Amino acid sequence: MRRNSALTGTVPGPRRPLPTLAPAAALVALATLALTGCGTHRTGVAGPRSEHAAPSAVRADASFTAMLDEVAQSCPLSGPPVPASPAPTLPLPPGAVEVPPDVEPIAPTAGPEVELNARDWCASFLHEERIAQTLWDLVDPTPTSVKAVLNDLGYVDERIHDLRQSGATTRFFLDLRDKGGRLCLEGSAAGENTVVDKCLTPATGPFTHAGANGVNTGSA
Repeated sequence: MRRNSALTGTVPGPRRPLPTLAPAAALVALATLALTGCGTHRTGVAGPRSEHAAPSAVRADASFTAMLDEVAQSCPLSGPPVPASPAPTLPLPPGAVEVPPDVEPIAPTAGPEVELNARDWCASFLHEERIAQTLWDLVDPTPTSVKAVLNDLGYVDERIHDLRQSGATTRFFLDLRDKGGRLCLEGSAAGENTVVDKCLTPATGPFTHAGANGVNTGSA
């Protein structure tokens, strides 16, 4: 009630006319607003594309690293490879010559056995087993089907190299470098004749592979 009486008793004063913009100034102002709106729209469209691309790559890399950790969870964290236990002494077959006990076998000086750390040496057997067992059941090991098997096991495309078919066999390399390691795998998918073996790659830089004897056999 008080607000109504106050309004009724107030005598409005003379109104001043609103300032008007010159025609040219009005056009400039409208053009500026239009350009500003267009620029904002373009930024909003381009931004999400780059933001969506990066997380997918990050997720794939994180998933691959998690798979490596899961496979190697029972392996030691670091240190040189653990030497295999000596085989039990068996009776020599007839005609065989016994090696004198003071003659030591020649130990390898290069290759995965001496250059991989304990974690990678241990994990290499686990990777070999899980991959080979799956590829043994592959009826037609083409590059496409082999890559699909590797993807299902958690090996991402960026870590699969030199995938090629030769006759009934598909060969491939896997880059399994992680935590400063040098592990890679060399595989040949051929049904029951499938073979997966460990190899070496430099700890950093582009992927190249060296066979079990430490000799570089190429890059992919």
